[in-house]
Amino acid sequence: MNEGLRERKKRETRIALSWAAIRLCVERGLDEVRVEDIAAEAGVSPRTFNNYFTGKAEAIAYRHRERIEQIAAELRARPAAEPIWEAITGAALVRFGLGLDAAAHDVDMRQWMSGLRLMFAEPSLQGEVRKAGAQAEAELAAAVADRTGTDLAGEMYPRLVAAAVVAAVDVAMDHSLRSGTHVPVTTLLTDALKQISAGLPAPRP
Repeated sequence: MNEGLRERKKRETRIALSWAAIRLCVERGLDEVRVEDIAAEAGVSPRTFNNYFTGKAEAIAYRHRERIEQIAAELRARPAAEPIWEAITGAALVRFGLGLDAAAHDVDMRQWMSGLRLMFAEPSLQGEVRKAGAQAEAELAAAVADRTGTDLAGEMYPRLVAAAVVAAVDVAMDHSLRSGTHVPVTTLLTDALKQISAGLPAPRP
C-alpha cells in the first residue's frame, strides 16, 4: 500500500490503540476499561485517543476493519493471472496467517479466547464491528472491481464478492470463538471461502 509517512504513522497509531483496547478488554472486561487506560497502554494521551476513535468499542472494531482493508490491499498486489477466488484466498491468508500478532504473545490461550468471547458478546461492540465491516467492505469491493474489470457502480458482482468475503471472515471468526475448536482460523476461513467460491464464480470476459 502506497502511503506517505504521515498517513503511515497515523495508521500505526490506530493499530496500536486498537490492540491496546483489545488486550485490556480481554483481560479486564469491556466495562472495566477506560479510555485513559487504553491511551496509557498505547503510550499516548487520552486526547490523542479521542482524535482517532469515539470510544473503546470503535477502537476494538478497528482491528476488524483494518484486516479487511489489508485483504483488499493484498488482493491488488496479487499476480494478475491468478483466478479471482485463488487471489482472494491468498490475500486473506496473508492477513490471518499472522495469527494474534505480538499482542497475544505468551498469553494463556484459553483465557484469551474466553475473554474474546465475553468481549464480543457485548451488543455495543457487535454494532461497531458490523459498522467497521461495512466500511472496509467498500474498499474490498473496489479492489474486486479493478481486478475483474467490472463496474463498481453498475454491476453487483464486486459488491457481492466483497460482502461474501466479509461474511466468510465473520463466520470463521465467530465459529472459532463459539465452538472452542482448536482448528486454526486460517483453515476455517479457507473452507468458508472455498464453499462461497463454488457458487460465485468469476464473471466471463
